[in-house]
Amino acid sequence: VQLQASGGGLVQAGGSLRLSCAASGRIVGAIVMGWFRQAPGQGREFVASIDWTGNTDYTDSVKGRFTISRDNAKNTGNLQMDGLKPEDTAIYYCAARQGWSPAYYHSADYNYWGQGTKVTVSS
Repeated sequence: VQLQASGGGLVQAGGSLRLSCAASGRIVGAIVMGWFRQAPGQGREFVASIDWTGNTDYTDSVKGRFTISRDNAKNTGNLQMDGLKPEDTAIYYCAARQGWSPAYYHSADYNYWGQGTKVTVSS
């Protein structure tokens, strides 16, 4: 499975961005899609995940501001980010693994990764 992330950019605080992740290759079974982020000098942090049936999970700091979604027919996932804050600045990565639940919160849980897309939020 290959993942291609896109949609990052520079936005002012309070603004919005929509990240997309396109999956290609041989996809067998149910896939969980996740988004992680890594700020400069920090480890990779879980942001959100979604399972095959649309169940979602979010880290507390983005609840109510970010929305994860997916289109199974098109093998794509999205992360709508509203109310962006300077502390959301990071490189965002989409990830995937086989599974039936969104409850995978560690980068080591995921087998497949996109290349990352940079999000910068100015104050």
